[in-house]
Formats: sequence, C-alpha cells, structure tokens
Amino acid sequence: MKTILIVDDEPRTRQGIKRTLEAWSPGHYQFEAFASAQEAMDWLESNEAILLITDIRMPEINGLRLIEEISEKHPALFVIVISGYSEFEYARTALQYGVIDYLLKPIDKNKLTHAVEVALERNDQKQRIERMEKIVDTRLMSTSDGNNQYSEPVREAINYIETHLEEPISLRELAEVSHMNANYFSVLFKEHTGLTFSDYLTRRRVQRAKELIVGTTLSVNEISERVGYQTAKYFIKVFRKLEGMSPGQYRQQMNESNN
Repeated sequence: MKTILIVDDEPRTRQGIKRTLEAWSPGHYQFEAFASAQEAMDWLESNEAILLITDIRMPEINGLRLIEEISEKHPALFVIVISGYSEFEYARTALQYGVIDYLLKPIDKNKLTHAVEVALERNDQKQRIERMEKIVDTRLMSTSDGNNQYSEPVREAINYIETHLEEPISLRELAEVSHMNANYFSVLFKEHTGLTFSDYLTRRRVQRAKELIVGTTLSVNEISERVGYQTAKYFIKVFRKLEGMSPGQYRQQMNESNN
C-alpha cells in the first residue's frame, strides 16, 4: 500500500489531516503522521512514500529544511506545504523545491483533498512515463521518429512488419513486398534504420512482447505466439538476450515498480 506522510508539531492539526484523508480515501493509502521533521527523515531512511504533507514552521528542524533534504535524498517524493503564515518568502522558497501546493491554516478540507488529488495524479503520470521508458526500445524509437524520412520501400517494409508480427517474416518476403532484390533491400534497410532486418524484427517482437507482458495477463506461451515465435523456449531465450532477464522476471519487476 502506498504511503502518505504528514508532519506537523501540532497534534490537533496532524491528526485532523490524517482523519480527513482517511475519510476521503478509506483503505487505499497508508498514512504516517509525525510530530517532527527528524522523525519523518528517520522513517524515510528505511521506508518509501509517494507524498509528504508538512508544516513550514516547526521547532528544531523546520519544514523548509525537511523539503530541502527531501529534494536531495528523495527527489521522487511530492510535497504539499501547510502553514499558519502567508509569508511570501516561505512560499517562494518552498516553490523553488517544486512543492505541489502551499496551503494556509486553518486548512480547508476541500482544498486539502484537491491538492492531494493533484499530487497523486502527477505521481501516476510520472509512473506511467517511467513504465513506458522501461518498455520502449530506444533503438526502435530512432527508427520510428525517422519513419517519414525513409524511402517508400523501407516504409512499406516497416508497416508490413507492424501488421504481421504474429507471422513468420523473411527478408525475401519483405523484399517482395517492397518490389526489390533481397540483397539490395537488405543494404537499403540497414542504411535507413541503422539495424539489420533480423535485428529490427527481433527488437520489434520483443518490444511488443513487453507491451503484452505489462498490459495483459497473457501467459508467456500465449505472448510468444502473439509475437511470432513458434516455441516459448526460443522466445524466452531471445527475450533474455535483449533484456537480461526472462519474461516472467520482467513482469514481476514491472508489477513491483507499480506497487
């Protein structure tokens, strides 16, 4: 379960925020409340959170110091600042560290939950981007970006591969689709994409396999068939060579990163 941290030296405020958020989203998040910035920093040494809600003015270590520490050690953690003071300098400094919102006490419940919703949506967006970055093959990205600049035969070949990934595809078959000699087509394809036909096809099949691993509950056997491999054993071998892990390990890693 994902965790939201609440830091405020005033017990009434601290518990009030926690009760409000527990009522807003019962059972969906774990809430940890601390009376000091030091307690929160100690907790973060061995735990993870997705959002920090902190007061600015606190004894010993103030909220700004906590935010600064968070930005250095836990840059992925989103922050909402609360304060009884509408001082511009506090707000400006907090915003420099990328806080999501700056709420004034007494805290309006609707403004609080809205700020939390915004922060959680940004966290979801960040996670989606990170997941896509893990899925995408950068070598294929470069060929995708330059697709419109390719000669007509190469564009036809790439489009054919995209629509026939489940089937066996040979260099000779692609050359025929592009109305070219197989040897000449092979050279032309490599010049345009920077990849040999076989390397491109393998990467594209593994790319599609990763999309299915993450986006479906299909078994490895089913996925291997969907991306054109006759046996799961050979598919696993190819996948491991490119990704450094088996399809099952990849699915487990992606599931863990999403929790």
